[in-house]
Amino acid sequence: MVEEKEIEGIIIFDTDVYRDERGYFMEFYNENKFNHQILENFSFKQDNISCSKKNVLRGLHFQAPPFDQGKLIQVLKGKVMDVVVDIRKGSKTFGKHLKVELSSKNHKQLWVPPGFAHGFLTLENDTLFSYKCSGYYSKEHEMDLLWNDETLNIDWGIENPVISEKDKKATKFVDLISPF
Repeated sequence: MVEEKEIEGIIIFDTDVYRDERGYFMEFYNENKFNHQILENFSFKQDNISCSKKNVLRGLHFQAPPFDQGKLIQVLKGKVMDVVVDIRKGSKTFGKHLKVELSSKNHKQLWVPPGFAHGFLTLENDTLFSYKCSGYYSKEHEMDLLWNDETLNIDWGIENPVISEKDKKATKFVDLISPF
């Protein structure tokens, strides 16, 4: 099942999970099904996995063109509050955000196209977070938004997450010159 969200371009995939006494089986990615759903011809270039303890906040990150990235996201173990922010100039939802709970129990996948800042807060220890990227990582094109920016008004449900020094110094939304 596919669920399109109120922010155009964001899609949640409810994956088919086949369970029996041994455990479960699911198809993590199928190019034909994925391309059919998003009506584009994406090819993924890079797969990433992070492992984080509880209350780690990573983000809000994105890459500027020509190294922009679409991301197909899923939690392999644990649970996160995933957040995307629309940074597409001219979009009717520019500056709006969407929160989605992703977990190894609900098996939901989230498609985040280029033009969005992305971050997540881990809600359980040893959370394994997986994302397929449509573009390669480029340090020179890496950009970010401040996770607790007052303008974005994102309720993360936590006051003092574990956060990197880089993310503490991220760009405020009012100072963002969006490349999208």
